[in-house]
Amino acid sequence: METVNQYTLKPTFGESFGTGWKVMMDNFLRLFLLVLVIGIIAAPYKMAHFNFGPGDFHNFPGGWDHFIRFSTFGVLAIFFGLFAMLYGLLVAPVFQFGADLMFLHSVRKIKPEFELLIQGFRENYLSIILANLLVLALVVLGFFALIIPGIIIGCRLALVPYIIMDKKLDPIEAVEYSWKLTKGHGWTIFFMGFVSIFIIIFGLILLIVGIFPAIIWVWSSFASLYE
Repeated sequence: METVNQYTLKPTFGESFGTGWKVMMDNFLRLFLLVLVIGIIAAPYKMAHFNFGPGDFHNFPGGWDHFIRFSTFGVLAIFFGLFAMLYGLLVAPVFQFGADLMFLHSVRKIKPEFELLIQGFRENYLSIILANLLVLALVVLGFFALIIPGIIIGCRLALVPYIIMDKKLDPIEAVEYSWKLTKGHGWTIFFMGFVSIFIIIFGLILLIVGIFPAIIWVWSSFASLYE
């Protein structure tokens, strides 16, 4: 066990959530604003869900004119979906990794400056994008292999964003380092993720506004686990 600036840090389930709670209470307004900003940034690709089926273009009430209108809408929907996908792969990860660094600074008792949100655009943009893509691809491949391997990979690579921002490693090194760091802690990360789902749900039940402290607590806890 080690103590840094009054926070007790130990890679266990209880200590991570305990420290995460203290971090949230010490930096609530700043982290609350951070979660709001990240929510706004994530909105463009979170809302991009278009579902079209063969029956959507049958029996148009206005004939050919309505077919043209629906076709135009379909093209616009595809364009927006493509834009949202590119945004989610090439822009949003930079802000999300920057937010991870802000939470990490909070754990270290360093004032989390909002400039860190865009730091990735200036310093290690390519590493962030490639690391995010690599982790996503590995997790998806794992889920295709009967789901459980995907869960294992997701748990073992959960620290990649912190490593990329903190250690400035390249994507391959960050993945390998995360795998090394999480050795023996896979179940801890799994149970933290599992319990986090219920924390978020409980936050939503509390008239929705509880979702903000729930997210801050969970995010702070994972940053504490990394530290």
